[in-house]
Amino acid sequence: MLTIRKANDRGHAKLDWLESHHTFSFADYYDPRHMGFADLRVINDDVIAPGRGFGTHPHRDMEIITYVLEGALEHKDSMGNGSVMRPGDVQRMSAGTGVTHSEFNPSPEEPVHLLQIWLLPDRRGHTPGYEQKHFASDEKRGKLRLIASRQGEEGSVSLNQDVRVYAALVNGDEAVNYTLEQGRVAWVHIARGTVELNGQTLEAGDGASLTDADALKFTNGDQAELLLFDMAA
Repeated sequence: MLTIRKANDRGHAKLDWLESHHTFSFADYYDPRHMGFADLRVINDDVIAPGRGFGTHPHRDMEIITYVLEGALEHKDSMGNGSVMRPGDVQRMSAGTGVTHSEFNPSPEEPVHLLQIWLLPDRRGHTPGYEQKHFASDEKRGKLRLIASRQGEEGSVSLNQDVRVYAALVNGDEAVNYTLEQGRVAWVHIARGTVELNGQTLEAGDGASLTDADALKFTNGDQAELLLFDMAA
């Protein structure tokens, strides 16, 4: 079964430096019907103003993926890591027993648009870890590119959970197909553009859950960028 969650139905927070849309309950947004899906707990669609950001703050026992869509995001953490992420970069931070980090838009002029994704780990108490890799547009054009997985398969970043995360760019007559194995479920997030999923139109910010469905087909994309989460039911 395919169930669509429209972008306008998400939680929304707007500050002078941050605009955020929450697919699932987060911070001051609470909806008991949308607390997450399988091992996917958070998808925050954030736009951070120039020269602003999240100060140093703690996390623990969560697998955190950052996916930059536009602009640049500077990361620093208590493990000694520091980097500036740009479109195509995927960062994985395993919070485990506890880390602190900050996220800052270093540009004095341009906002940064990113997705902040949290996945539940397979157990509590992992040693904290960090990884960042770049996935060029050509790797995602008209196909699903694995960007995160438990074993770091196919050059993806590694996760402490049985989740496979894919990214794809779909436009025009490109068609992307995916088959879910028995006992698996999927969540799709449209980062930008529009695309049809199994004949139903999805727009930027829309999400969709798939259960008891073994085939996904993305067609008729208009500059679409999407993420697909394949998870244990």
